[in-house]
Amino acid sequence: MEKFHNELKSLKRDILEMGDFALGMLIESMDAFKNLDMQFAEEVHSKKDKIMELETILEQRTLELMLKYQPMAKDLRTLACIFTALVHITRIGRYSKDIANILLKELKDKQQHMKKLITLSSMIENVESMIRDVLTAFDTKDLRILEGFSERDDIVDEQRMEIFRECLTYMMEDSKNIPFCIAYIMVARYLERCGDHACRIAEKIHYMVEGRIIEVR
Repeated sequence: MEKFHNELKSLKRDILEMGDFALGMLIESMDAFKNLDMQFAEEVHSKKDKIMELETILEQRTLELMLKYQPMAKDLRTLACIFTALVHITRIGRYSKDIANILLKELKDKQQHMKKLITLSSMIENVESMIRDVLTAFDTKDLRILEGFSERDDIVDEQRMEIFRECLTYMMEDSKNIPFCIAYIMVARYLERCGDHACRIAEKIHYMVEGRIIEVR
């Protein structure tokens, strides 16, 4: 089984690199959004094909390891975790592309934001840290990193609702605020979903390490 474990180790390393790539897309998309940088948004949008290509390649490698070696117990749980993580990492990359797309389609003629993006800036910091932590936990199998994950997700959920309520007020005050407010609401929704995907990965990491199913809400 030495060959299997070497291939598994290589696969895990590539999954982590894909996770870093998706996280990089998310950070870049938010930087582009904050700065209304259309060129940077185009660069992020162009990376969507790469994230899809990585998903296909790594999914195939995962299936091949399952079929070729038919692993049991913890090794099988690791592959199951990888298979699920692939889906959620890809979704994070796609939401990053969607954020860039909002900028390119809805705000392309705007020169400055309607207001300071204080809550959105805090929200991306929270989501970024959640994604970084699940990638680290996947690499190290240290579940202590994931303690309090549900509470962190609750904070992100509340931030999304805070943005929604605030934008609703601005739209009622002046219809000219509607394009920006809709963009803020959509971006907040995408960030919340990225946090949710981090939670799903965290659940699978618990299963991989301990063999028990937990729910991170």
